[in-house]
Amino acid sequence: MQNKGIIVFLTVIVTALCLYYLSFTFVSNNIQQKAQEYATDASGNVNFSKRQSYLDSIWRAPVYNFLGADYTYQEVKETELGLGLDLQGGMHVTLAVSPVEIVKGLAGNPKDAAFNKSVEEAREEAKTSTTKFVDLFYAAWQKNKPGEKLSGVFATAANRGRISLDTSDSDILGILDREIENAIERSFNILRTRIDRFGTSQPNIQRIQGSGRIQIELPGVDNQERVRNLLQGVAKLQFWEVAETNEIGGALESVNSAWVAANKSAQPVAADTVATDDLSEEDSLRNALEKQLAEIDPSNAGENNVSPLFSLLKPNAGLAYELRDTMAINRILKNTDYAALLPRDIKLMWGVKPFKANDGAETLELFAIKAVRGTDQAPLEGDVVTDARQVLDQKSRPAVSMQMNADGARKWRKLTAENIGRRIAVVLDDYVYTAPVVNGEIPTGQSEISGNFSLQEAQDLANILKSGSLPAPTQIVEESIIGPTLGKEALNQGLLSMVAGLAIVVLFMIAYYAKGGFVAIAALVFNIFFILGILAQLGTALTLPGIAGIVLTIGMSIDANVLIFERIKEELRNGVGLLAAINAGYNKAFSAILDSNVTTFLTGAILFALGQGPVKGFAIVLMIGIASSFFSAVFITRVIVSWMSKKGDNSSISFATPFSKNALSALNFDFMAKRKVAYLISTSIIVIGLGIALVNGLKFGVDFTGGRSYIVAFDEPMAASDLKSGLDREFDGSVEVKTYGSSNTLKVTTSYLVNEDDSESNLEVESKVKEGIAAVTGLTFTEDAESLTAGQFAITGSSKVGATVADDIKASSAEAMIVALVAIFLYILLRFRKWQFSLASIIALIHDTLFVIAAFAIASAFGATFEIDQVFIAALLTVIGYSINDTVIVFDRIRENIEIKGVNKLVKVFNDSINQTLGRTLITSFTTLIVVIVLLIFGGEVLRGFSFALFIGILVGTYSSVYIATPIVVDLMKRELDQENADKEAKKLA
Repeated sequence: MQNKGIIVFLTVIVTALCLYYLSFTFVSNNIQQKAQEYATDASGNVNFSKRQSYLDSIWRAPVYNFLGADYTYQEVKETELGLGLDLQGGMHVTLAVSPVEIVKGLAGNPKDAAFNKSVEEAREEAKTSTTKFVDLFYAAWQKNKPGEKLSGVFATAANRGRISLDTSDSDILGILDREIENAIERSFNILRTRIDRFGTSQPNIQRIQGSGRIQIELPGVDNQERVRNLLQGVAKLQFWEVAETNEIGGALESVNSAWVAANKSAQPVAADTVATDDLSEEDSLRNALEKQLAEIDPSNAGENNVSPLFSLLKPNAGLAYELRDTMAINRILKNTDYAALLPRDIKLMWGVKPFKANDGAETLELFAIKAVRGTDQAPLEGDVVTDARQVLDQKSRPAVSMQMNADGARKWRKLTAENIGRRIAVVLDDYVYTAPVVNGEIPTGQSEISGNFSLQEAQDLANILKSGSLPAPTQIVEESIIGPTLGKEALNQGLLSMVAGLAIVVLFMIAYYAKGGFVAIAALVFNIFFILGILAQLGTALTLPGIAGIVLTIGMSIDANVLIFERIKEELRNGVGLLAAINAGYNKAFSAILDSNVTTFLTGAILFALGQGPVKGFAIVLMIGIASSFFSAVFITRVIVSWMSKKGDNSSISFATPFSKNALSALNFDFMAKRKVAYLISTSIIVIGLGIALVNGLKFGVDFTGGRSYIVAFDEPMAASDLKSGLDREFDGSVEVKTYGSSNTLKVTTSYLVNEDDSESNLEVESKVKEGIAAVTGLTFTEDAESLTAGQFAITGSSKVGATVADDIKASSAEAMIVALVAIFLYILLRFRKWQFSLASIIALIHDTLFVIAAFAIASAFGATFEIDQVFIAALLTVIGYSINDTVIVFDRIRENIEIKGVNKLVKVFNDSINQTLGRTLITSFTTLIVVIVLLIFGGEVLRGFSFALFIGILVGTYSSVYIATPIVVDLMKRELDQENADKEAKKLA
């Protein structure tokens, strides 16, 4: 075998990298186990607050040493293979920035009746429309004030230099679009700073490109209302005077002395034990973390002569500390006894962005802010800022120009006059963004802030300063809450599905392919290992759809080895020697494996590009799985088989057992003769199913219709119909109740107030659900879902999708389907050079898609209702990928046979090709179907519809590759051949 050394080298490198990245997961799990033990009392009850405090305390402490390199717990968490919200519980939120205040603020909040009416009409229409707010506003403006230019309301003193009375409407609309985009970016940066307060809950925030929305995931949060308030609160910009370190030095000395006295009086604790009986939670935690804190500051280990407040100070940097030490400082500052020693007119605030100290360490400054006793009012509030822009100073360095209104200019003059030579802090959400030194009194409201800014930092600061005059409130337009109980159940179901699917496939492959089966299993193990390692390397969380992707990969990755082994068996039956058969098997199967993997990879890439939420997680795993399975099944197995056959034709390696040696060989079915019957059967089933769908309708999920859903757990079985009848009265009939997995868990879905995204509406709907259930059942609601007792019920999960988000999801799903079909058409055309193959493939895929939809409708007619949602779309696209995989294998053999035999006996060539690949088709379908059945049985309610769609899709995909796609190519090519023959006859007669 050529290039064997390169393959071995690559395998070793990839394996080593996967081991390295997965090692962080083991370290993280070990630390979390220690935190769990620390927070568990003698009765087995876990104090989650205590557990979180433990983890917070070591957040920036070194906890893992790899070949001399130290990694903090934060770095370990960032590198580990994390679990998605659906596997550990938490909160998923999508926020939309409200453009209404931006438009009003830019116009100076005028009293113009037509303007305000246009804004309100646009606000109402935006609740159900995906059109940009600015376009809706302009359409309303043209209706309410026809012929009037926008400059009449936007040409204000604050906009001087940007908008005049001569500015065109299109230019003003462009300015509005840019300001709204700036507001979205500003909100994104503010929210990113806010969610960092959740520490080790490993929050994730990202912008959804093209939508103006911001998506946030907060694993493990247990106070959803606090999160909602934090995320939806308007940013508060303020200007404060800064007290220098020497002004509060005495107070800091007092805190240090108190800390030293308290720690000298504390009883010594053994280095490897934790004493908690007679100490406060904070003190016991400090002792439990003594080792980690010693690593942070070795000079202070075991000594209590000076507090971390002084010992951890960065030299020559003022009141500044390394980023990893801020937790230790915060523990001191949050202690009420120590805080009482600070002056009452001083507030300590951290800088928002770390800087590099002289030794290169990431460092944060702690600012002493001068406050007025008894009030939180700053000397100057941010709402006086009318404009801020990034400019260049006199030395051509990035700076920020800031303009204030008349009231702000007056206060700013007084504030700067009193603080010449001192610093004034620009504070947002209690974080200091900058604290420039005042060089002199600023008599006007025009100021310039200069410093060691990069261009991006100056732009960000200018954007932040606009948050006073152009507030950008955010609204939650999509929300999903998964309780820890639901997450743990989903994790167990996912792991059970993966293990069961793997075990069944292993047994079958060994029973059917003997030693070749062991080779295929080795490739499968490498494949799963590579998937997990690469996911960890990419920092991608493993979700339940991701596990479904792995389970599906288990079935699909066998396909390449089945192709190769069937080819080898075919060569051996033709009398070829073992080594020659192995070489021929790998060579002849390669093009089919490549084509089938590329087409499936294309669907995964399209899912990733156009999908949202759980669909993206599934797509990532699918793409990684396809790439790693191609490498492991084609190249790694080649190395193993080469080693096992090193004795030549006398080697003992075998690719069949006695019962499978001649199984599915020498088949001679006339599939083409039955194609019209197949056309009729398919058409009938699809028509019946779509007819039922038109009459009864399909059950669309919340992410397609908009609305709110709640997972409700009871301590005993509950009839969905009884609960629905009672809830109908609460929601005027706009409610649906169904069993969710087990008989004591129900899913309540309602479209009540679907167009309202405010917190009051959310509370109203949730209250109605609770009150309605209590009224119908006589049970009482409890927050503790993990310990339900008789007479109680709990909400273990919930989700909310706004109407506009639902429209976007439907649009992106339709776009994904269309793009997938076009991409596959073009690829098949490129590879097979005949449009008949491409067209037949697309017709077969449309057939498969309609068949699955029809099956859902028919199943609902028999009482088995499955939701059409994002995960269903992922299943449909997977079916497309799987079906085209099957079809390409047959097409590849057809192409090979046409090259050998020509097209004179077209029907026979096609029949022979199907018969020759039928063994591979049935074996691959069987192994994949086994895995999907396992998913259907053990995958849980979340994946029930997904698994059912795959189950139907694999059956119909196998059927369509034989009875739909290939026969259509025959019919299309026969017309072409008949035309060619007719042309030849005409030429002869001429």
